[in-house]
Amino acid sequence: MVKEILMDPDDIIEYVRNNVKVDDIFELSYNRVFAPGTVLGLTPEDEETGEGLILSLQLNGELLNQAVDIDLHKVKDEIIEFRHMPGGDEDKLIVVEATL
Repeated sequence: MVKEILMDPDDIIEYVRNNVKVDDIFELSYNRVFAPGTVLGLTPEDEETGEGLILSLQLNGELLNQAVDIDLHKVKDEIIEFRHMPGGDEDKLIVVEATL
């Protein structure tokens, strides 16, 4: 079952902070970048500055199969959509489209 949701950039940050876990499948589209991968970790924001919610992904591409870190606060206004499969379960697919 696919669940489709519309969210603004701040709600997207909140969703990732509260729902994305290690080993989930997460596909992020922002600006002109598509980053599909398995979640390796989520580094919370700095307590003093509130900056930097870092999503670490192991990319699933044929050419690029490396780990990347994405600072979601830096790209939140450029996010187009993401697909989240908790536990890698395709039956629980959540598609979130960004609103302006």
